Amino acid sequence: MFQTRDLSKVLVAAGSSTLLSVGGATLAVADEPCGDLDECRALIEINASDGDIGFHALFDAEGWREAKIHNPQGRKLFQGRASNQLRQQTLTEGFFESEEPVCEAGLAEEEDEEVLTLPEFLDRFAAGAYRFTVKLDGGETLSGTTDFTHNIPAAPSGVSFDGSMISWAYGSDLGECTTLPQGFTFAAEEDIVGYEVVMEPEDEALEPFTFTVRVPSNGPVYNVTVPPDYLASLPANTPVKVEVGAIERRPNGSFGNQTFTEEGGFCSNPDQELCPEPED
Repeated sequence: MFQTRDLSKVLVAAGSSTLLSVGGATLAVADEPCGDLDECRALIEINASDGDIGFHALFDAEGWREAKIHNPQGRKLFQGRASNQLRQQTLTEGFFESEEPVCEAGLAEEEDEEVLTLPEFLDRFAAGAYRFTVKLDGGETLSGTTDFTHNIPAAPSGVSFDGSMISWAYGSDLGECTTLPQGFTFAAEEDIVGYEVVMEPEDEALEPFTFTVRVPSNGPVYNVTVPPDYLASLPANTPVKVEVGAIERRPNGSFGNQTFTEEGGFCSNPDQELCPEPED
């Protein structure tokens, strides 16, 4: 998937509870500036609950029509180009996510499904400087580099929702991804810059109406209060799932690799004992 989107427009919270603003709030989520570019970033994303691994990249430059990414060995990893009317309009931000194969053979649902363990993934995407190059409409070329690391956060553990507050703790594994490189160590808890917390209704019609917030890492007690007005806006007893992602702090302070944990079985009712039984 390749798309353009404003990654700086996020929900921001302070401390562990109060939602401060929606949209317009800028977080240092990438290398800014990135050489000639406004920003760039390359990262690993792991869903520890589903057991899958992906490569994500983003960059931002005004008025580009062609973009390339090269890995630390100088080999071209990605190329995107605008055509026809879009070439005339030109582009600004770019973002893509790779496919996310499962990390263990036992998670594959089909015989021919790709399985990519963490050691294999890290061999495929080497750590080091990834170079972003864009060509502007007038022919000028801009470039910048970002460091891609193998410093991966452990999956948040103990993710729960008590009817008003989402809570979690820093974990010690990658959930379903159990095959690790020899001598592998997780990013230390103090190397976590923050957490992304998401509550999503399980009802397909309500899925677009999610609560999303990023909070700074201020453990060892981690929690976020879900705004009562948000919960009240959902139909009574709406089944919801909760996702918490730990985000690596890069040496320059930008956001890096992310590991998520998902938990379901909750609902929008302040009294979780009144939630309907999950459907099989």
